[in-house]
Amino acid sequence: MLVRALALAVATALVSVPAPASAASDRWDVEGEPTLRIQGRGFGHGHGMSQYGAEGAARQGLSATEILAFYYPGTEAGRASGRISVLVSADTTDDLVVRPRSGLRVTDLGTGERTVLPDDVGAQAWRIRQDRKGRAKVSYLPRGAQDSGGWRKLLVLQGEGELDAKNKPITLVLPGGVERAYRGKLRAAAPSAGSQARDTVNRLRLEDYLRGVVPLEMPASWSPAAVQAQSVAARTYAAYERAHPRARHYQVCDTTSCQVYGGASAEHPASDAAIRETKGQARLVDGAPAFTQFSSSSGGWTSAGSVDYLVAQEDPYDGHDGNPVHGWSVTVTDDRIEAQWPAIGDLRQVEVLSRDGNGQWGGRVRSIRLKGSQGSVTLSGDAFRFGLGLRSTWVTVRTG
Repeated sequence: MLVRALALAVATALVSVPAPASAASDRWDVEGEPTLRIQGRGFGHGHGMSQYGAEGAARQGLSATEILAFYYPGTEAGRASGRISVLVSADTTDDLVVRPRSGLRVTDLGTGERTVLPDDVGAQAWRIRQDRKGRAKVSYLPRGAQDSGGWRKLLVLQGEGELDAKNKPITLVLPGGVERAYRGKLRAAAPSAGSQARDTVNRLRLEDYLRGVVPLEMPASWSPAAVQAQSVAARTYAAYERAHPRARHYQVCDTTSCQVYGGASAEHPASDAAIRETKGQARLVDGAPAFTQFSSSSGGWTSAGSVDYLVAQEDPYDGHDGNPVHGWSVTVTDDRIEAQWPAIGDLRQVEVLSRDGNGQWGGRVRSIRLKGSQGSVTLSGDAFRFGLGLRSTWVTVRTG
């Protein structure tokens, strides 16, 4: 199952973190202990909707609207539509390479001229690449020809090039020969004015974009109300990102740093049904799309986010028997901790300095100190979590 973990690690050590003090029991002497057992709750940052919680709520009979109202209090139902531009991060080259298909055409964004790429040249692939003069050159690779030196020029564009097939899927060839289908248009876009580098950007309708997001963010087999809630949350998140674009040439990325998007190759009929059922629905604040973050599991408490409608609240829906990450336990060796933070030397003590104050053990860790034979390091909860690959910052330590 692919689920969200939007939070990024705060990789630097912190001098101090203003937060509720932790209890004295949050200090463990571990000298001589070869392993630490870390107990935890939830998976992800905990802001906004718990995906497992949405499924639990749906099992209890809540509708998608009721689920969204619970996880995003203070937002209201509204609409979002239009188009969106998505960075295809897996295409790490400057070339845009696609497989031929009927109706494939290229638009010169400098002149607006559109050219249908011919079917009768025997192409096994089409490519847009910058030539030495910085112009976009459209070429094809004949069947049987080798990639190196076998490309034949068809035309040179005045501006950037964009491929489409009237919204029929286009197969993009990624580095290593991986192929993935995309709806809408594929553009070889400059990241900045005058740059010779090119990123592949997928421009398409918002509803088509969701078809490549929802099945990667939540299993299509889950309760319809949960998948519908995921569809609305994903639509709203995309609309928010569109209003706060990531870069000049695209609005949203396709990884967990935004929300996962796999193009037409990821589509699933059950997810499509949920998207259709909620077509255009979004959550708004003051008439604008809300920042509808979500994560896999809250562990029983959501955590406060960067806006006032991402609240910390007890979550009665997350703990159903279908959630394997509501509570969890992992074993970590002291060698691993010492390798991750070598400045401490031999690990002797672990102390949680502050928590957020919500739920078991006092809630999620905000700051933690590791003491060793050569020194100590104070870390944010996120730095500790990501340094050890833990599911969340809501953790405690067990020894012996």
